[in-house]
Parts: sequence; C-alpha cells; structure tokens
Amino acid sequence: MSKVIIFTDGACSGNPGAGGWGVIIITDELETYSGSEEKTTNNRMELKAAIMGISKSDASTKIILYTDSKYVKDGITKWLRNWKIKNWLTASKTPVKNKDLWEQLDALNSFHDVTWRWVKAHDGHRENEIADMLANKGIDNI
Repeated sequence: MSKVIIFTDGACSGNPGAGGWGVIIITDELETYSGSEEKTTNNRMELKAAIMGISKSDASTKIILYTDSKYVKDGITKWLRNWKIKNWLTASKTPVKNKDLWEQLDALNSFHDVTWRWVKAHDGHRENEIADMLANKGIDNI
C-alpha cells in the first residue's frame, strides 16, 4: 500500500466572506491545489480543503492528513459518530453546521485509510504555511 501525506488549510476574508482552500499532497512528488468560494466561512473552507485533498487519492493509498483545524480533526475523529446517531444534531440539540460537507468528508474517510493529525497554525511549519498561502491565493483569485 502506498502512502500519501496531505496538508490542508482554509482561509476566509470576513466570516462569512470570500474564502479559499489549499492542499499539498506529498507522494514521490509534491502537488498543490487551491480553490475559492465567494460567500463562505472559514470552517467550510477547512472542510473543503480536507475533502479535496482526500479526493485526489486513490483507494489503495494510506493517507496521513494534517490540518490546523481542530474543528475538522475533532469533528471527523470525535463528534461525527454521535452527530449521525442523533440525526445530525449537536450535543446542545442544534443542527450540525456544514452538514453537506461533513457528509462528503465522512464518505471519503470511510472509503480511504486516513490518519488524522493536527498541526498548530502559523507556527513555522513549512507545509502548513504553504497550505495557508494556497488558501489565501484562492481568496485573491475571487
């Protein structure tokens, strides 16, 4: 089984506002991707980055995904199971925000072998800084 390392980040100018996402994929080569949405939130862009990164990998790949978003990491590793059991309600019985993206991420996470890792943002971590730059480039392209 081959291995891929993915770094993701999302950014938003205003929240909501113009948003961008960035992805670095490291295999034998280094690939980068970015994109944007006009009216969105930072959390949506963080989720979109993870979705886009995983979707670029084939099923026989072991993925290690680094995100600087505790919302994404905790959501997929801790909260999602209970959200689904409780019919997409949070612990405080309010609807889960970004359900459409959580469903996409859940499907990808179930199909792929993903190990989720958190990295502190803006802490000099090279790949995280590049993912952040790509996310902000997405905003600039709007």
